[in-house]
Amino acid sequence: MTTKNYIVAFDQGTTSSRTLIFNHQGEIVAMAQQGIKQIYPHPGWIEHDANDILQSQLNTLSAALQQADISANQIQGLGITNQRETTVIWNKHTGQPIYNAIVWQCRRTTAFCEQLKQQDPELNRYIKTHTGLVLDPYFCASKIKWILDNVANAREQAEAGDLLFGTIDTWLLWQLTEGQVHATDYTNASRTLLFNIDTLSWDPYLLDKFGIAASLLPEVKPSSGFFGEFKYRQHRIPITSLVGDQQAALFGHLGVKAGQLKNTYGTGCFLLMHTGASKVQSDHGLLTTLACGPKGEPQYALEGSVFMGGATMQWLRDEMQLFEDVSQTSEMAKQAASANKVYMVPAFTGIGAPYWQPNARGTLVGLTRGTQAKHIVRASLESIAYQTYDVLCAMQSDANLTLKQMKVDGGASSNDFLMQFQADLLNIPVLKPNQTEVTALGAAYLAGLAVGFWSSFNALEKLNVTNEVFIPHRDPQKRTARLKGWHNAIQCAQLWAQLNQAD
Repeated sequence: MTTKNYIVAFDQGTTSSRTLIFNHQGEIVAMAQQGIKQIYPHPGWIEHDANDILQSQLNTLSAALQQADISANQIQGLGITNQRETTVIWNKHTGQPIYNAIVWQCRRTTAFCEQLKQQDPELNRYIKTHTGLVLDPYFCASKIKWILDNVANAREQAEAGDLLFGTIDTWLLWQLTEGQVHATDYTNASRTLLFNIDTLSWDPYLLDKFGIAASLLPEVKPSSGFFGEFKYRQHRIPITSLVGDQQAALFGHLGVKAGQLKNTYGTGCFLLMHTGASKVQSDHGLLTTLACGPKGEPQYALEGSVFMGGATMQWLRDEMQLFEDVSQTSEMAKQAASANKVYMVPAFTGIGAPYWQPNARGTLVGLTRGTQAKHIVRASLESIAYQTYDVLCAMQSDANLTLKQMKVDGGASSNDFLMQFQADLLNIPVLKPNQTEVTALGAAYLAGLAVGFWSSFNALEKLNVTNEVFIPHRDPQKRTARLKGWHNAIQCAQLWAQLNQAD
């Protein structure tokens, strides 16, 4: 009999699906990736084909197993981590989605959310108190309502119990288990705007407010545990973790105690600070969400979301064609002594925490005849750091503490210019681990703990993790001037939003 020696993680993101295979040391032995087509039916609308997402995960699993030259029989557990808030509704009899997946970035329900806020001011307060979130198009509830209201016969099918809802983890789990398991975990449930994080259950009041039948909703379970079996090439692979991507990254950094913080630089940027068993309510526009304790059990965290991180650089590459590969941007930015007082506010899909201005749009200010591509590239990289600064300041105020360092991960953390600029701006060291695939690692850790691949959380702490440290260059005058310029640029974007809304 072949010994099972590996853990697999599905890392299903906004722009790609990936499969990573990990050994007992937490090292990657194989990784495969496939891009996801972005669908833009109208300005501000973003969709994915849910079937393409499923197929891309199966394709990358096959490629990773081949790359590692191992059999599926050697996989002891499978963990799934996913882009959160992206919404899929499918027919439980046919297994087919009734509409494309509506991506977390999609703003199609902005007008509905704004109207609901005006009609029912108490609702937003209830939402903040009991879900930790805000009434915003970002989350699942208004997306579900939109599908039920706009797809022919959808509401009738839902009321008849023929439809199922899921975030991407739930969609993949249902398909991999051949329709046997309709479940999610606490971290993903807490991002729907329908889940009460005090009672750890679906909230009947909110279901009624959004007109959503309870029969659509999955069972909610801890992030680490047995979710079902995936039959793959005559083998049965246990699915032993589901976890939202940002909470997975926090766990991958071993952040399970109050005060531990991470920032993931991906398509967006997401700061999560663990607050332990206690819920912290934000006074600065941040979200309260569920995270994992050391055994994958539900605990609490504060979160600040930056919608446009690495996606800004993709826009410069694909739409503006300022460079061929994102890896070129670090050197381009270094070629410019400064951004030449150019500021980019990448509010392509609105501004997230701490401003929450969904009507804002991308704004580029400070342009002169001397502005070159390198200045715009540098300003765009700097915008990622500026947005992170704003969120971190809000987080420190809410938690009443001063952070001494920040751990980072995600694709854009490989950009040395950005990491150094971030350290300079925050005035604290930025730590980048040698294992930058921390999101997938977190899902793997949770999956492995469930099957004894790692005996305990203490065993994870003993794994060899080293960090590259970016020490801040202390120049208070330059730092103050940069931040003043950034906040002026934010005001420009907000003014545009106000004027546009007035029209």
